[in-house]
Amino acid sequence: MSGAGGRGCGSPVPQRAPWSLVAATAAFCLVSATSVWTAGAEPMSREEKQKLGNQVLEMFDHAYGNYMEHAYPADELMPLTCRGRVRGQEPSRGDVDDALGKFSLTLIDSLDTLVVLNKTKEFEDAVRKVLRDVNLDNDVVVSVFETNIRVLGGLLGGHSLAIMLKEKGEYMQWYNDELLQMAKQLGYKLLPAFNTTSGLPYPRINLKFGIRKPEARTGTETDTCTACAGTLILEFAALSRFTGATIFEEYARKALDFLWEKRQRSSNLVGVTINIHTGDWVRKDSGVGAGIDSYYEYLLKAYVLLGDDSFLERFNTHYDAIMRYISQPPLLLDVHIHKPMLNARTWMDALLAFFPGLQVLKGDIRPAIETHEMLYQVIKKHNFLPEAFTTDFRVHWAQHPLRPEFAESTYFLYKATGDPYYLEVGKTLIENLNKYARVPCGFAAMKDVRTGSHEDRMDSFFLAEMFKYLYLLFADKEDIIFDIEDYIFTTEAHLLPLWLSTTNQSISKKNTTSEYTELDDSNFDWTCPNTQILFPNDPLYAQSIREPLKNVVDKSCPRGIIRVEESFRSGAKPPLRARDFMATNPEHLEILKKMGVSLIHLKDGRVQLVQHAIQAASSIDAEDGLRFMQEMIELSSQQQKEQQLPPRAVQIVSHPFFGRVVLTAGPAQFGLDLSKHKETRGFVASSKPYNGCSELTNPEAVMGKIALIQRGQCMFAEKARNIQNAGAIGGIVIDDNEGSSSDTAPLFQMAGDGKDTDDIKIPMLFLFSKEGSIILDAIREYEEVEVLLSDKAKDRDPEMENEEQSSPENDSQNQSAEQVSSSSQEVDSVDQESSEENSLNSPPESLSPADMDNAASISPSEQTSNPTENHETTNLNGECTDLDNQLQEQSETEEDSNPNVSWGKKVQPIDSILADWNEDIEAFEMMEKDEL
Repeated sequence: MSGAGGRGCGSPVPQRAPWSLVAATAAFCLVSATSVWTAGAEPMSREEKQKLGNQVLEMFDHAYGNYMEHAYPADELMPLTCRGRVRGQEPSRGDVDDALGKFSLTLIDSLDTLVVLNKTKEFEDAVRKVLRDVNLDNDVVVSVFETNIRVLGGLLGGHSLAIMLKEKGEYMQWYNDELLQMAKQLGYKLLPAFNTTSGLPYPRINLKFGIRKPEARTGTETDTCTACAGTLILEFAALSRFTGATIFEEYARKALDFLWEKRQRSSNLVGVTINIHTGDWVRKDSGVGAGIDSYYEYLLKAYVLLGDDSFLERFNTHYDAIMRYISQPPLLLDVHIHKPMLNARTWMDALLAFFPGLQVLKGDIRPAIETHEMLYQVIKKHNFLPEAFTTDFRVHWAQHPLRPEFAESTYFLYKATGDPYYLEVGKTLIENLNKYARVPCGFAAMKDVRTGSHEDRMDSFFLAEMFKYLYLLFADKEDIIFDIEDYIFTTEAHLLPLWLSTTNQSISKKNTTSEYTELDDSNFDWTCPNTQILFPNDPLYAQSIREPLKNVVDKSCPRGIIRVEESFRSGAKPPLRARDFMATNPEHLEILKKMGVSLIHLKDGRVQLVQHAIQAASSIDAEDGLRFMQEMIELSSQQQKEQQLPPRAVQIVSHPFFGRVVLTAGPAQFGLDLSKHKETRGFVASSKPYNGCSELTNPEAVMGKIALIQRGQCMFAEKARNIQNAGAIGGIVIDDNEGSSSDTAPLFQMAGDGKDTDDIKIPMLFLFSKEGSIILDAIREYEEVEVLLSDKAKDRDPEMENEEQSSPENDSQNQSAEQVSSSSQEVDSVDQESSEENSLNSPPESLSPADMDNAASISPSEQTSNPTENHETTNLNGECTDLDNQLQEQSETEEDSNPNVSWGKKVQPIDSILADWNEDIEAFEMMEKDEL
């Protein structure tokens, strides 16, 4: 569930798995799915469900077929450039590349999906390819976590369904546990990672050379994320139960035992990152998203699969803490493990979307419905779930790598309630994927959900999970060739049979949980619920829970979330929030004084805030003061960023692109504002002279068209005036820095010339070299190229596309279009955190009131991670501002630039690209490691 492909611990964080509404092991009972559906949503007809199921099959064929055609045996498909992603042959994306091990990752991750989708012949062919082509002895450093959930889990899931098909007697009659033998080989390759005093594994390992050897190039790490160390038990235990080799389950249990022992005893929460040698918490914030997510999932599912009560007791203890501190319905906000009443941040990441599904498995249906509905409202606003969004539902991180967690929770809620509302939710997901993410060579991740721009990336988890959940959502029992409820899903949605619970049980089941904590019996109220408890007689139950949340995202200026405990503590008023603070309000000043916060008016008109925790009226007021200071730091940073303009989009709408290609463009501080006026559509033409710095010599060529201009040699505003005088309806300035790309550089914002620019009436956008070369290549190939300049990508033109599809020339021309794309389309971005997000740092870690004795002031120019250091706030008021513009952008006045640019060259040396990225990579190494 915690989806792979971008999480913490140096490698992406886990993905979660579906609950299996299933039957019983020795110590397990769980709600059985019944078709209890609530009124308010019309039942979906069998015909429409079949139609949507068939649509999912076609979408999978499009993704899987393009991977096999254009990428295999590479690990993943690059859908924009129609080629495979091979480790070492593409610019490094940081930790996200640790999932790639030159072992045909997408094929292995897709094995059991093929069977779920009834593609048994394709499954048999895929297994033969894995056995013939895949090598697990490569000299490459990989993530232990990702390799476990994707590759080991994929092999075990494939083996589980291979033996099921063999027993049925039609397919796989030749199969003799070959996938299991590969899984065992891989398991032994991962074991050296556990060679630590704590039993927690190193985050990375070399498949060929292991750990610490000079040639291994790994083994020096000290930290790992909680999910990375705590998401091993299902795969490792299954490997032990399948093979009889107990060592795998023993190692995974030891890691879980250590994490449980190191939890914060007073709050029963765990942090995000832990030192694998000392057991000290490195990052002390706690939530249910990136870095922790699948740790909780695997505790509950280990109980389901293995029948060990201690796992259930641990899960329930953690769950009680989550609902006590982190859950603020419908939100789930990170807190500090030592001060769980203090929020650690004011935004949420997309990986927490798995949690409603886990709550369904737990049997706690109401909060599951609430959080799922909140997430759905965010999706309806942005088409996809942004990687992170704020408590008032603005975009924090704009990417979306086609994560499946929300689809997973949708499936679970439908299975538990039978409510057709969730079928409609699934239908929306299908429509959005086809409308915004589908490209000729597969499905492309969204680089920015606000503009609709793409990233050249299709992670393996998209095939392993997304299509599995969507197909199961619309499938009836007879549509699946085996009983899905005989299996439990891993975090990567791989299937493990429940009969493993009674196989090769050689591991002692010492119940160590009660040694650490006195359990509250109420934790177990939901262990074995029945449908009467889950679904009261009121047929509008689920709808009544969702209804208050229908407009939660669209409220114009929602207040901050305030805890009930804080709001009504001793009958006092809710604590003051930074967004509401006014320096001229005497009541606010009195509240600040109570919190130990002093206000100083500086000579330049700014206001400085200083906190002395020792001067606060109480320790609770000191905590409120610390939270207020942290909010003020974030608010100040946000307001600075909001002065910048958001990115724009250049969309190629002519044949054969039809809007599939969307390029991220930088805005201009002058000319037509595309966010306030209708988009500009027209054919493009190159200006002469190319730099646009003098009167155009080809006005007839640009008349009524969008002029292409080269950056350099004069001011942007001068270029705009020259093309406007020639009759152009818009302008695109293409960077003269060869090889520059929006993937690797901050968004560029064109400034004026210091004079009045009201005379410029046409829209002007800026494209980096690589994005600009896509348009230039298209002109060379097709001559007539039409583009759309807008604030975000628009819907494609299905009528024109359908007409062209019926044309006999279509196939060959589309092939040429793919070649144009492959020559220059958007190339590899730096993991999840492009430098557009450089200013989006995590909130500072909390300190105890005793640590706040020294004066603390707030200053935007000195934003540090320690709230005791100096900070200043400026322009603070209670107005509601648009946080969608939270991107760090470059606003420059352009003067001299190298005019001798060769526009025929498009390839920049890899060393040069990496050098350009180096500064950003180093600056955000910790964010990349622990957040993404």
